[in-house]
Amino acid sequence: MGKTWATLGIDLHLEPAGPGLRRGLTDALREAVRGGRLVPGTRLPSSRSLAADLGIARNTVADAYADLVAEGWLTAHQGSGTRVATREPTASPSGRHGTTPATGPTVHRPAYDLRAGHPDVSAFPRAEWLRAARRALTAAPSEAFGYGDPRGRVELRTALAAYLARARGVRADPERIVICAGFAHGLGLLGRLLRARGADTVAVESYGLDEHWQLLTAAGLRTRPLPFDERGTDTRELAQGPAAVLLTPAHQFPMGAPLHHDRRAAAVDWARRTGGLVLEDDYDGEFRYDRRPVGALQGLAPDEVVYLGTASKSLAPGLRLAWMVLPPGVAREVTAVKGGVDTCGAPDQLTLAEFIASGAYDRHVRASRSRYRRRRDDLVAALAERAPEIRVTGIAAGLHMLLRLPPGTQHRVIRAAAAQGLALEGLTPRHRHPDAATAPPDALVLGYGTPADHAWSGALDVLCTVLSDPAVTGAE
Repeated sequence: MGKTWATLGIDLHLEPAGPGLRRGLTDALREAVRGGRLVPGTRLPSSRSLAADLGIARNTVADAYADLVAEGWLTAHQGSGTRVATREPTASPSGRHGTTPATGPTVHRPAYDLRAGHPDVSAFPRAEWLRAARRALTAAPSEAFGYGDPRGRVELRTALAAYLARARGVRADPERIVICAGFAHGLGLLGRLLRARGADTVAVESYGLDEHWQLLTAAGLRTRPLPFDERGTDTRELAQGPAAVLLTPAHQFPMGAPLHHDRRAAAVDWARRTGGLVLEDDYDGEFRYDRRPVGALQGLAPDEVVYLGTASKSLAPGLRLAWMVLPPGVAREVTAVKGGVDTCGAPDQLTLAEFIASGAYDRHVRASRSRYRRRRDDLVAALAERAPEIRVTGIAAGLHMLLRLPPGTQHRVIRAAAAQGLALEGLTPRHRHPDAATAPPDALVLGYGTPADHAWSGALDVLCTVLSDPAVTGAE
């Protein structure tokens, strides 16, 4: 049967109720708009299409639309159809304009943002990604759009194996790679695996992200922080017997230093001696500026180290694509924990595979590395000139650095920056494990990846203005 006008409309779920079809339909539409299910600007189905879907007369729908246009809930213009009208916020009981339940509270975004943890998403390579998507989807077999291998698409696992071996020194096999929906997803799977094995404790770094510790806790594990000093996390303390250790060897977050080579060796020796697992978070390993890249720890001990990488910093967090390179036995166990089907979208996996295989990923990473290095250099030079008393550390790699502040000034600096439209983040309790032995210094965890290029100079100027103000950085 050919397509008709009834199959070409816009879907709209409504359940008219009450006396009379016209009144019931009018009430149902009004409530959908008032409750926020139909937001301003939403185009409604034509009266003919909605009448066919509901099994009622077309005139009934047309009359209901006309009633709501007259009440101001809808608008109708020749050529643009019937749409939900834009309405002014309702007045709050105090007499000041508030927000309707449909819109929620107003959020005031800062003019500039130098908080850590985000790349410049405005630089996402849209044109190149579209070209890769077109090629990938054209070549994809039909089975790619079914329920897939829980490890992820073989095309992406194969492309990653070659890329990681070449760029990060990872000893990878497509059969031992599992694709996951972001780093947190992968860490959660590993936590469940460790608990299923009967593990009780995972060692972690004293400084990191509380979300990661909470994921392990949610899996039923305890987390124990390792000491931290100028050489990084002291892995010699691993002798006390955890089942695994979570490390960021290439560029520690948030302190910024790479793990010293003797601490790297100690972690590998511990894993080989005890059968423990090293969970290597290589979240920004591609971005190293001042010397040759630090290779992945996994390359030293592929049978003892789980390598976790992600596209969140190199491309965009919104892709929700990450990967684990696992020891042989662990790969089978993680696949079983993950479930019977793939949990990541096949089209994006196929596109990333093509993006890597074509060389576009390398080109994008190199361009990003150059842009972020210029930002880092601008930032270091500007601080040296305008706020020389601020000590800068952790600048050799990544998308963030640590700015050491005079004691007692961290909160004052953040408040002063916020007053000028600049969002900053200090070294807060969320960055320090609650059982860590040492108190964190006053410092800013400063991200220079977030601003778009057009906002960079403005953000840098506001930062230097705040940090060079004696009224702000003078000791309390």
